[in-house]
Amino acid sequence: MGGKMIRPHLLIDVHESLGGTESEAAVDAACAMQLLHIGLVIHDDVIDNDTVRRGQMNIAGQFSSEAMLLGAADAAAQTWGMASSLLAGDLMLTEAHSLLARLDLDSPRRFEILDIFDDTIAESVTGEQSDVWLSLHLDEARAEDVLAMIGQKTAVYSFEAPLTIAAVLAGGDAGLVAGLRSIGRHIGVVYQLRDDVLGLFGDEQETGKSVLSDLREGKETLLVNTARTHPSWSEVAHLFGDRGLDADGGRRLQQVIEDSGARTFVESVIDDRCEAIAGLIAEADLPQALAGRFEDLTSACSVRCS
Repeated sequence: MGGKMIRPHLLIDVHESLGGTESEAAVDAACAMQLLHIGLVIHDDVIDNDTVRRGQMNIAGQFSSEAMLLGAADAAAQTWGMASSLLAGDLMLTEAHSLLARLDLDSPRRFEILDIFDDTIAESVTGEQSDVWLSLHLDEARAEDVLAMIGQKTAVYSFEAPLTIAAVLAGGDAGLVAGLRSIGRHIGVVYQLRDDVLGLFGDEQETGKSVLSDLREGKETLLVNTARTHPSWSEVAHLFGDRGLDADGGRRLQQVIEDSGARTFVESVIDDRCEAIAGLIAEADLPQALAGRFEDLTSACSVRCS
């Protein structure tokens, strides 16, 4: 699902499935969702000090490399790369907001969409900050804290916002918007939980991401949060968050996480969320085709390999 622009496609598909007729506005709103995604990803790379994404240099990596080729010192080149990334992310977010503010709609719907967008950014920022805080390991995080962070950082902007904006565009009532909000939140959590499993145990050729990245970063996923309760975690705790972690150390951490039952537990949480989504879909008054679309999307998110 990576790189397939799931957010804009989802918004347009849901708008059409609900009988919406605001085609031009839907395309502009879909573009805004993609720009939001790009902006948040750019800023996320800056926060994580990453210069590579999906096996290729990101903005920071490209700009810093070009500066070094021109003779800049390493530190100065890295500053230039990170500054360029911050500014690029700012541009994406501003352009997304501008697109939504200019939608050719009646004022009530346009304002409602802007409110959804504002709330989405606020929750995404809260989720990002929570993710960084949890990675500091200054207090004991609970599984509920990790799941709440996932809901805010990933689910809200990737699924919840596209679904609710599509419903508003189509003239849906408050009940429909609320129902789609819940469905989107749960699907987003399933998507991220699967992403975390792939981040540690996936095929790097398919995911485009090293299985060492999250371990080096010290990312507090539900997998790690669960593995911490196992006695053998103390034997590898010093490796977690080590920026110089090598393949052997990574395999030791993977084995402890596997043996702790964390992977099995996360898979059970994914299954539980999928059941909850099925119930939410059944409760919502949705066109049959759209209900089927959500069922297929849930399945795809839960079993994806990349």
